[in-house]
Amino acid sequence: MDIEGSLDNEKGGTMPSTEQLTGERADLLQTLRRHRGFLLQTVDGLTDEQAATRSTVSELCLGGLVKHVADCEHRWMLFAQGGAEAMQREPIDWVDQFRMAPGATLAGLVERFREVADQTDELIGTLDLDAAHPLPQAPWFEPGASWTVRRVLLHLIAETSQHAGHADILRESIDGAKTMG
Repeated sequence: MDIEGSLDNEKGGTMPSTEQLTGERADLLQTLRRHRGFLLQTVDGLTDEQAATRSTVSELCLGGLVKHVADCEHRWMLFAQGGAEAMQREPIDWVDQFRMAPGATLAGLVERFREVADQTDELIGTLDLDAAHPLPQAPWFEPGASWTVRRVLLHLIAETSQHAGHADILRESIDGAKTMG
């Protein structure tokens, strides 16, 4: 499977390619796509039941991780465009953010993940990477701190990578499959 190509727009959309972007923007886009690809490769071939399986004592399930990463990316890109106020218009479901809701399908979660990724990819080509916004008030942020769009993208890469690793562990405990090795 082509990891970086796993998010290609099947509808023939106009997502920027790393060939259309140069330098830092191309590097950020390529790295984010690579880690998204690892997450999608990890859930490839699962049934909805497997995707909803909690294989550890935590609330994590593979479908829930796909949902969480898409939601997180969506909210942070709202922040990149309009600051904390824009980000906070989307409520966070702290209880169920890592679970698959009843009736949810892995295919539906992956479709939303791809839609969010497409939107982010387009924004990477247009947003001012140096534009900064004050972070929302939260115990885990330094009071009065601001993040640039660049920092948001670096955070998304780290978040996606971390959760792709979580997904790999969960998948291995479900059916022995490994993303890497």
